[in-house]
Amino acid sequence: MTDHLLNLHADALGAMRRGPKGFSRLAAGLSETDDGHETDLGVFQARILEGDAGLTTLWSRALSQWDAALTADWSSAPPCSDERRADAYVRLGFGADLAKSLDAAVPVDKGPQPVVISESNQAWYTRDKAVSRAFYWPAYENLLRTKGWSEPAITSLGEAAHNVVERLSDPARPEAYGARGLVVGYVQSGKTANFTGVIAKAVDAGYRLVIVLGGTLNLLRGQTQRRLDMELIGQENILGGADPTDLDALVGVDYQDDEDWPGKFVSHGSRPSHLGAFDLERLTTKDKDYQSLERGIRALDIEKVEKALPLYDPANLHPAAARIMVVKKNKAVLTKLVNDLKKIGPILGEIPALIIDDESDQASVNTTDPSKWEEGKETRSAINKLVCQLLGLMPRAQYIGYTATPFANVFVDPDDSADLFPRDFLVSLPRPAGYMGVEDFHDLDSDLPASERTVANSQEAAHVRGIDASTGDRLLEAIDAFVLAGAMKLYRSAKGVPDGPFRHHTMLVHESVRVADHAALAARIKGLWDSSYMSSESHFRLAALFESDYMPVCGARSDGLPVPGSYEELRSHVSRARQLIGSGGNPVIIVNGANEKDYAQPGLDFDRTPNVWKILVGGTKLSRGFTVEGLTVTYYRRKTQQADTLMQMGRWFGFRPGYRDLVRLYIGREEPYGKDKSLDLYEAFEAICQDEEAFRSELTQYAEMIDGEPQLTPRRVLPLVSQHLGLVKPTARNKMFNAELTEIRSPGRPIEPAAYPREPAKIQANAKRWKPLLHVFGAARQTLDLPPDETSPLTRTFEAALAVVPHDSLVSVLRQLEWEGDNHFEPHLNYLSKLNGELAKVDDWLLVAPQTTPNRRIEASVLGSAPTSLVRRSRQLDKAAFGRISGMEHRRWAESLIKEAGPGNESVRARALGVSTRTGIVLVYPVVEASKDAALLGAVTDGTADAKRVIMAFTVVPPTTANDSTRRLLRYQAKRSGI
Repeated sequence: MTDHLLNLHADALGAMRRGPKGFSRLAAGLSETDDGHETDLGVFQARILEGDAGLTTLWSRALSQWDAALTADWSSAPPCSDERRADAYVRLGFGADLAKSLDAAVPVDKGPQPVVISESNQAWYTRDKAVSRAFYWPAYENLLRTKGWSEPAITSLGEAAHNVVERLSDPARPEAYGARGLVVGYVQSGKTANFTGVIAKAVDAGYRLVIVLGGTLNLLRGQTQRRLDMELIGQENILGGADPTDLDALVGVDYQDDEDWPGKFVSHGSRPSHLGAFDLERLTTKDKDYQSLERGIRALDIEKVEKALPLYDPANLHPAAARIMVVKKNKAVLTKLVNDLKKIGPILGEIPALIIDDESDQASVNTTDPSKWEEGKETRSAINKLVCQLLGLMPRAQYIGYTATPFANVFVDPDDSADLFPRDFLVSLPRPAGYMGVEDFHDLDSDLPASERTVANSQEAAHVRGIDASTGDRLLEAIDAFVLAGAMKLYRSAKGVPDGPFRHHTMLVHESVRVADHAALAARIKGLWDSSYMSSESHFRLAALFESDYMPVCGARSDGLPVPGSYEELRSHVSRARQLIGSGGNPVIIVNGANEKDYAQPGLDFDRTPNVWKILVGGTKLSRGFTVEGLTVTYYRRKTQQADTLMQMGRWFGFRPGYRDLVRLYIGREEPYGKDKSLDLYEAFEAICQDEEAFRSELTQYAEMIDGEPQLTPRRVLPLVSQHLGLVKPTARNKMFNAELTEIRSPGRPIEPAAYPREPAKIQANAKRWKPLLHVFGAARQTLDLPPDETSPLTRTFEAALAVVPHDSLVSVLRQLEWEGDNHFEPHLNYLSKLNGELAKVDDWLLVAPQTTPNRRIEASVLGSAPTSLVRRSRQLDKAAFGRISGMEHRRWAESLIKEAGPGNESVRARALGVSTRTGIVLVYPVVEASKDAALLGAVTDGTADAKRVIMAFTVVPPTTANDSTRRLLRYQAKRSGI
């Protein structure tokens, strides 16, 4: 039976391409009946309250899209806000009751949104234009729905893709322009889905040649090709007109032996060109990288409808078929492509092209040292040179780099016009729902003492198992965990949990980059397997691990998924898990080598193999771009000095539906490093998380538009990249030649330097420089309260001594301080110095000296001051910088008070403490470098602290008014060749 009301709403929403409009008037004009039933808003509301799935889905798509649009000419409210939604209801003409019902059915998604930093771009990719020629994007949208994506998730992806495409050049623009951009995602977080969406929207808009640079191995290139073939290109384009029922016609056609063909490959219903759209012609296949233009130059000799007009003219552009190729980042392959394109001639200048560079910080960045170039002559590394040549051959080519580790890309010289600096835009994708990343394995914001952390409140306790001298190598335990996790997946499947995510079950062992080491390690694992799982005694060991590890963790974190009450309940599934892992006589697959054949192993093909339940041993080739499906247990002891390399090795990041609680990371905590050092790999990953979040935080902070213009553009500034762990550099040295720090303004935001001197004499000198302000330790102590917030429903309190000092007195002290290594505090000091009225006016600062809890307090005098509470902090391994100075509750208290003292706020707390719009806060800590409270006593003699051991550390929180009327946060300083 036809649902006339549903069809009417679909038609009405279809007419709202530019934004919400008066619904009743529009519906009345579209309705085919005169009784008013279909246009009655009361009937509509009743259907929504009844949970009508079709109507709710329809409005979910529309409301989510309006909510998420980065800019909207019909609303000045920010995206994904209640205010934006309210504006939509006003435009629609919906009353409060209907709005309330819709809000309940389709809540505003207030999760993280993409952050965009860009040049002002030509407005060409309007909502109308996006919809009017949409073909491949709607098909991709529908495919995502069949895969179980929620409407808000699809809308978020669509908006992120739209934000990218609208910053490309108009493919029909007469003047050629090639945009350069960078999209920053998370490791294993779905970047491929984003660039698939971008390609879909771009070809719909008129781009007619797409080149995807898909990794440095055929294995990775093939993964990307298959994904695009399955989700975007589709059955009909792959068949190329061949009859799917004619076996002879299918000889040589891709995917005929793929168990997902044709069912999971998108279908367009017929050849797109037969449906009034255009075909996508593949110039590469699943197993064949770019070899040559098989039809020669004619492969890109795109037929014109109007031969007198250029290809980019809309009359020719939109009927033309698009070409797509997925190409390995390999010198020989790219050289062949460049040479072929050189033969094509003038038509190449008419083709709107899109180059997607997956893992763009790998191989694509120029790694030669500018100081060694011949005068007036640039030298480029091989892949960088070839990618730049590709762009040079195609003046209408747009370049978009995709990466999770962007440090190398943002250090490209912005004045090198032929290089790949993202001069036009930077887009930071939000962390997807359900994603497990670095912060899911680290207790970054926890104030709980180690003794109070449990599997319920600590990510580390739940998922991380350290390897050090006291634990032994724990390799057998990690294998046991892998077996138990597999058994748990089988148990859950038997209890009705969807088993799609359990198809593959893998363990990754990553210790070394040396091929010989891999063979030895694989043999050792095989030996452990043969000796430890061939008897019933193994059940006693597995039962003990289940009861000590998996039962408590799953009990606290299973999120409603079935958990067996005892090992006996799991035992039969353990036996089956062992069978699956040991199938073929070997539980181990080695993934390494310099040749492609080393990766073309049947047991490693996640696409064609029904179940991959194996332990994978490998090195570098497992750490970049390669998706290890079903990864549940990782055993990681590989060392590196580059943060981007270390982050990419984190294959344990990703989506773990149905088995998040089963994920385990066995990681080295004391790995030999250098001659006489050791490296805590877990700590190194935590430092990387801080680096990454600092980068994303800066992008978010600088994304605010000022007077309709971008506050920050990629061309004008290189975002800061902090180094929280000294021996782990953000990226390889030969990628950092053009990096330079900038100055930052931080109104209302904490400034916390961490690289304090190591030498006792410098520590003492710094303490003496603080002496004019140490009277704060003798001030009357007060109990300060932190009201309930998003981190706790309780009011928290702490004791502190307080004193107010003039602005000049504080800055005078800060100017004299010495630092270890590069002075990363200088950009902040330059800002603070200008708060004397030059930039903004700060009258005074509230010094706050927090005291530890009485039962743990160790007090001492510092350079003759009144006794005060000493605190202990630890430096990051082999580094001057401490991980964190201020206590999280102290920092939250300071930030909340500064916010309450801002303009227009009437805060009793702020007034009581004398904090106004021109008062900042400084948290002051006399720090002793120590890992245990007992070690503090060693710095105290007869109630006096040793000034050579007391580091006067601090956190500064300027008032929210501490900026000028421009509200800009940066002074631009970048090392650039054009200066």
